[in-house]
Amino acid sequence: MTLRLTNTLSRRIEPFEPLVPGQVSIYCCGVTVYDLCHLGHARSYIAWDVLRRYLLWSGYAVTFVQNYTDIDDKILNRAAEEGSSMEIVSERNIEAFVADMARLNILPPDRMPRATQSLDAIRTLITELEAKGAAYSADGDVYFAVMKHAGYGKLSGRDLAEQQDNAAGRVATEEEARKQHPFDFALWKGTKAGEPSWESPWGPGRPGWHIECSAMVREELGDTIDIHLGGADLIFPHHENEIAQSEAATGHQLARYWLHNGMVNVGGQKMSKSLGNFTTIRALLDSGVSPMTLRLFTLQAHYRKPLDFSAPALEAAATGWKGLNAALGLAASAKATPASDAADLPSDLAEARQRFAAAMDDDLNTSAALAVLFELAKPLRALANRIERGDGAAAASAASPALAAQGQLLLELAGVLGLQHERAAEGPAARPGSGSGSASPSDAEIDAQITARQAAKAARNFTEADRIRDGLKTQGIELIDRPGGVTEWIRS
Repeated sequence: MTLRLTNTLSRRIEPFEPLVPGQVSIYCCGVTVYDLCHLGHARSYIAWDVLRRYLLWSGYAVTFVQNYTDIDDKILNRAAEEGSSMEIVSERNIEAFVADMARLNILPPDRMPRATQSLDAIRTLITELEAKGAAYSADGDVYFAVMKHAGYGKLSGRDLAEQQDNAAGRVATEEEARKQHPFDFALWKGTKAGEPSWESPWGPGRPGWHIECSAMVREELGDTIDIHLGGADLIFPHHENEIAQSEAATGHQLARYWLHNGMVNVGGQKMSKSLGNFTTIRALLDSGVSPMTLRLFTLQAHYRKPLDFSAPALEAAATGWKGLNAALGLAASAKATPASDAADLPSDLAEARQRFAAAMDDDLNTSAALAVLFELAKPLRALANRIERGDGAAAASAASPALAAQGQLLLELAGVLGLQHERAAEGPAARPGSGSGSASPSDAEIDAQITARQAAKAARNFTEADRIRDGLKTQGIELIDRPGGVTEWIRS
């Protein structure tokens, strides 16, 4: 079969055909480094890591570029709150991002450009757009003229005329008064007091968010790339604006395939800080949930569908990972030589490998691919359980050529999904909200357990919610439920 992917641009599943046979260029929208990464980031970057791993496993040479947005209002606001600087906030969170991604076994991108390091490319692109009449300056700001780009709205399916009608009657701001069209967007923002700025032909200032990615895509990968990745929340306006800027400047298609992952819900509600159902990757992992449990949990749902995070669902994933992890551990300890070619596999294993590939070719159907892994793991898991109980005969059976070959295939396919054996000390079967086992949990661990409790309550699993509350109480943490679904805590 040929890999088929759902292209947001065409709104259909299409066979994947790279621009250059055997080579794939990918740009993934990265994080705005004002805070720690949350579960939505985990969901997105795990999905795109699997895409990359599968392309590599399929024999493609892949160039994977992912950016850092290190110039942004959120970063500046955080710096002002802390009394620090944009650079300090950015560097701290970039370091945290690298550590969190490593814990989740996400391959580092080939290149990770930063907006602050791409200013020449940004200014050049804006200059080109202005020369072509697609951009205009106003009092130190530069805006993209959306009406000058005939294809504006093709990714999101939005109609400018309809949007303008819907916006009629709203109160115009000072910035909107400078625009030629209410939906024009900033390419360059004139300097403001107390903010960092850089020189430009339009005066000191800083780039807008959308132009940063357009410039970095072109600088790193060229005018047209194979695949552009991001969360569904970026379709509009960010990716729509990227397309408009890039294609107006170059006259070429920006990306042939646009892939977007679904959002994370907690107990059926969209995850957000305002709802109190928000948790970071770090807090969740530090609470005792293993990285591979979280990775398995995200892969059980199709990347394009919403992912409903709840304590029971995460606990079920922990149980599933415990068995799969045992099988992977036994396979890794066998030290067998993997088959040099798929043709060397026994017919039943070759068929399993084909089913795995067919599932992944079907728009990255990781749920079906995982079913193949669990099927391969079943006899190995049973043997691992017997060995753990001290059954000497089971250890001898594990060394049989047939089971060794099955174990090596399991390791290979698990690696495509980024799943790797975790030693018992790493807590692969840790219960969500169980904490690290210390007498006094950290603030992050407490917050993660409160999030798990809120998710359990939203799912009407009050037994689990009470278990988490009582567990915290035994560790000296008293929970106080306030109106509006907010939970506070004190150390007793």
